[in-house]
Amino acid sequence: MLEIFAKKEDSLIEKLKKESRPIVVYGMGNGADKIFDLCQKNNIKISDIYASDEFVRGHSFHDIKVKTYSEICSLYDDFVILLAFAVFRDDLMQKIDSMAHKNKLYVPDVPLFGKSVFDYDFFEANYDSIETAYNLFADEKSKEVFVDIINAKLTGSYELLRKCETDRTEVFQNIIKLGHHERYIDLGAYDGDTITEFLALTGGRYDKITAFEPDAKNMKKLDYKYGSMDNCKLCPYASWSENTVLRFSGNGGRMSCIDEGGHEVQAKAVDTVCMNATYIKMDVEGAEYETLLGCKKIIKKNSPALAVSAYHKAEDIFVLPILIHQLNPDYKIYLRHHKYVPAWETNLYAVKS
Repeated sequence: MLEIFAKKEDSLIEKLKKESRPIVVYGMGNGADKIFDLCQKNNIKISDIYASDEFVRGHSFHDIKVKTYSEICSLYDDFVILLAFAVFRDDLMQKIDSMAHKNKLYVPDVPLFGKSVFDYDFFEANYDSIETAYNLFADEKSKEVFVDIINAKLTGSYELLRKCETDRTEVFQNIIKLGHHERYIDLGAYDGDTITEFLALTGGRYDKITAFEPDAKNMKKLDYKYGSMDNCKLCPYASWSENTVLRFSGNGGRMSCIDEGGHEVQAKAVDTVCMNATYIKMDVEGAEYETLLGCKKIIKKNSPALAVSAYHKAEDIFVLPILIHQLNPDYKIYLRHHKYVPAWETNLYAVKS
């Protein structure tokens, strides 16, 4: 049975509304913009903002002068920190661990894509689907991660995110066990980092690699690294539920995505490009639902192992496992959260039972 400990009064918004200490944002950029908007909508005052020393140049952000951490510490005896950027490197994690030890540090869950925020109202409105997803997971570890992630989303708990981390190697040792004759489809191939991972896991032996990457700058990197490799097909497409033309915003980074303000790109349903795969990875910046629909024939026919990002939209963590089960009820579905704060790199893994 799904048991979430967080009550409405435990939610981050409710706690911040009652907070008497100064509330300080750590970081700038898109994440900080969303946190400022969230606080403004809920009449929560942000007292200050700071950044890592190398980013402090005497400028302002949201009309507040950006300070260093040492300046914040000298201004306030005690304060609350809202982390406003993503962290995965060990050196930065240690730095934030130290800050969290000295002051209360929260990680607001603001969506990368979509308009929904995973707050308590969202949780209550979607409880039935959330419970359905929970009951689909194949092992207790997945259920524990699911509960920890949801509680962390509701409460902003940094500690819960660190608690439920597992290394990616555990997935490939215990869930997805790759051999030497894989037919791999990499959707959202970026600069080839997951192709590199795949080659390391298979000792460079495979039958076929098909990679989708609609960002032109990333495609150049892919072509340079892997364009001459045998049985490796590089496709300049976005993945989608059907063959169509979409608008896409990309600048060679990880956050390239479907965006109405971008330029036109070809989008393809995977089923129309390749109908034989043993392993599919999709990290497509919020288009996972549509991409799964575009893979429905190959998923039903071949039951390839799946690795699917489940963190780009607020609903992904419960909507996507339900869809995978609907497409192929023979799958065992797992959930793992790899080292990342906020709850990025929370991934679904599915293998035929």
